[in-house]
Order: sequence, then structure tokens, then C-alpha cells
Amino acid sequence: MYNLAIFLYAFVVRLIAPYHKKAGLMVSGHKRIFDTLQAKIDPSSKYIWIHAASLGEFEQGRPIIENIKKNHPQYKILLTFFSPSGYEIRKDYDLADVVTYLPFDKPRNVRRFLDLVNPHSAIFIKYEFWMNFISQLYARKIPVYMVSAIFRPSQLFFRWYGKPMRTILHKYKTICVQDENSKELLAEIGVKDNVAVCGDTRFDRVLDINKAAKVLPIVDVFTKTNTGEKVKTLVAGSSWPKDEAIFIPYFNANKDIKLIIAPHEIHESHLQKIEALLERPSIRISQSRVDDIEKYDCLIVDAYGMLSSIYRYGEVAYVGGGFGVGIHNVLEAAVYGMPVVFGPNFKKFREARELIECGGGYCISDYSSFHSLMDEFINYPETLSAAGKASDNYVKNNTGVVDRIMEIIKL
Repeated sequence: MYNLAIFLYAFVVRLIAPYHKKAGLMVSGHKRIFDTLQAKIDPSSKYIWIHAASLGEFEQGRPIIENIKKNHPQYKILLTFFSPSGYEIRKDYDLADVVTYLPFDKPRNVRRFLDLVNPHSAIFIKYEFWMNFISQLYARKIPVYMVSAIFRPSQLFFRWYGKPMRTILHKYKTICVQDENSKELLAEIGVKDNVAVCGDTRFDRVLDINKAAKVLPIVDVFTKTNTGEKVKTLVAGSSWPKDEAIFIPYFNANKDIKLIIAPHEIHESHLQKIEALLERPSIRISQSRVDDIEKYDCLIVDAYGMLSSIYRYGEVAYVGGGFGVGIHNVLEAAVYGMPVVFGPNFKKFREARELIECGGGYCISDYSSFHSLMDEFINYPETLSAAGKASDNYVKNNTGVVDRIMEIIKL
């Protein structure tokens, strides 16, 4: 059944490729996989194979890649992606020696892939459970690890019909899970001897981002008065229209704060809708100048790649997505020691739940709850300060994950 499902999935991807951009990119990329491996893999070198489904998983695996390159330079890195949204953005990642798509998990593809690469070991990030790849690695006595994994009762492994998939969990040398709940779930289905609670590598990653954050002079000037005094600033990151309908009206009515919006989508129609909602002076960062930026009250970030550095200039962060499919990365904001506000769809995100528990995160359900919360932050500096410290401590107390994982892998 599993092999049939993989075959049908691959067939559907090829079928829709002419009409679907991501499917088209995947089909095109898959055609080059084995040519790339034959051309770039050095048979005399030892490779650590790291696989990430997409860009988010790559960011979780990135600190491990950096650690290997720094402390174990005798190994080369093969980085594979399943999704075009990861591969197309990181295909030129300089710390990986070879970057390619992962071929579909068909027995023939798996044998050909492993014959060419013959990795020293394999590291899969978070959710990647490919039965044929894992089984073949196990058969070849190539150690395979899962890192930053998190398990929920709703997953296939814990359903009555998921028993066949459970067998691969025993074939990982170690499954490094994020929390005790995941460990307990696995123990209930008899997977316990190869499980270790290590935490989430994203904490190490955001700490690295914090240390390497760019100084952005135009944002620095924007968040100050003409006499150099700091103005309370709300940074809204990865926002969607439903988020903007909540925080923009509050901003319009409160002249004592400034607003930075880094929307999740920066196409022209979305930017124009944001501008239509704003009643105070605003400017896009692409059109701004340092010498007159202070006369604006709202800065719209119409470029990607800046948000993780921009959070440092705010006193409060609003992370979008909570009124849609789910919130975006709250740790990118929390690492700067600020309260993080988000919508109600956060239950699947452990870090959001734990931020709320420690006093650094806040869930709002509508404009009224956001209004009350922001008023409290503005009128009671001690509340704002305590929330910021809680966020800062939460991130710092959860770092060191990569060191724990590398101790387990023992290269």
C-alpha cells in the first residue's frame, strides 16, 4: 500500500505539473537529481546526508550543518529537500557541498540514490518518515537520526491503521524529540530504547540570528523621535489581512506608538490594501530615506529577509497567521526579549503554548482583546518589562540543543 501511495503521488505531481508552479518545479528538479549526484558526489569523501522537507525544516537543521562544518570538517554535506519552497531558496546554500531534491521514495530510486551517495550517516529533520529510505539505510547499516521531532496523538503512528508505519521508528538509531510528551507517546507504542529528549534546534538558530542581526539605520531612526528618544513600536511580522484588521485600527487610534508591518505576502495588491487601512503617515521601506523617515508613523516592509533583524527595534511583537492556518515563527521575536502576541490558532505550536505559560506570549481573539492587552503594555511599563524578560528567559533556557544532538550522533 505504501509503495502504491508513493507511485500515485508521483503520478499526480507529473500530471498537474504543466498547470501548477510548485509541481512543475518539482518535476523539473527531479529530472536533474541523479545527474547532479553523479557530477558532484566525490566517492572518496564521507558525506553526512541531511534532509529537510522545506524551508522551515532547513532552518531547524541549519545549526547542525554549521556545527558539522565547524567541528568536523572531514565530512562533506549533502542537503536534500522535498519541497520546491525549500530547494529553490536554498539550492545555493554555501555550507552544503551538494544540494538537490529528494527523489520519490520508490525502491529503485532509493537504491540508486544510496549507491551514488553512500552516506556516512543520515539526519532527517522533524517530520520526514520515508519508509523505503529508512529501511534501506537500516539494511546498509548506515545510522539514521531524526532531530527536532515532535509527535502528536493524531499522527498515523498512533492510529489503529498505522501499525505498518511504526516499524520504521525502530530503525532510527536515535529519534531526538522536542519534549517529554513526544517521548511518552512513542513509549506507548513500544518505541523507547532509541528516543532522547533533546529539544528544538530552532532555539539555537534564533539565538544565532540574534547575534548576527543586521543594524538597519533606517529602522533605527524610524523608531526614535527627532531628539533621539525611543518611541514604543509594535512590530507585526508575517501578517495576513485578518491580523491587519486587528492591529491597524488600534495603531490608527493611538498616536503614542509606531508600527512596523512585515506582511507575509508582499504583492502589490496586498500592500495597497494595507495602505488603504492606515490613517496615519506611512511609507514602504523600499521608498524610504533616512533623512525624512522620522516623519512617518508606519513603516511597511515590502522586502523579504529583513524581519528577523527588524524585531529587535520593537517593544511588542505581533506574529501573524493565528487567524488562519497557524501562527508563524514566534521565536524570531521572543529572542529579542519582547512579549509576543498572536491569534487563536496556536495549539499545534509547542513554543507558543510554553510562551503563554511562562508569561511571554499572549493569545488574542479579536480587536477588543488586542486593544486591552496593548493598553496594558503602554500604560504599565512594569507589565511590558516582565513579559519581555519572560520571553528572553524562555529562549535562553531552551538553547544548547545542537550540542546535545551532536553528543548523541558522535561523529
